[in-house]
Amino acid sequence: MFGMGMPELIVCLVVALVVLGPKRLPEVARTLGRALAEFRRATSDVVDEFQVHAMLEDDAPRKPAPPATAEAASGAPPAPATASTGKPDAGRA
Repeated sequence: MFGMGMPELIVCLVVALVVLGPKRLPEVARTLGRALAEFRRATSDVVDEFQVHAMLEDDAPRKPAPPATAEAASGAPPAPATASTGKPDAGRA
């Protein structure tokens, strides 16, 4: 655990007991344990989401890009909007 042996762990616990006191140490340890568990749960959820996404990408067949239309290939601008009469919109502001 982080390269710490039993003597280092005991020293850390004694320092925490002296700094926090016997009344607050259990509260802090409980809060730290809950935060660590929540972090592990969130990390696991993120890893699972990435794995599902990667599996879906691998399973989905690759579709080729649709062929370009003649208008898009020529670079011509799209036709102007027409009024309800079907005639080009001329002179309206």
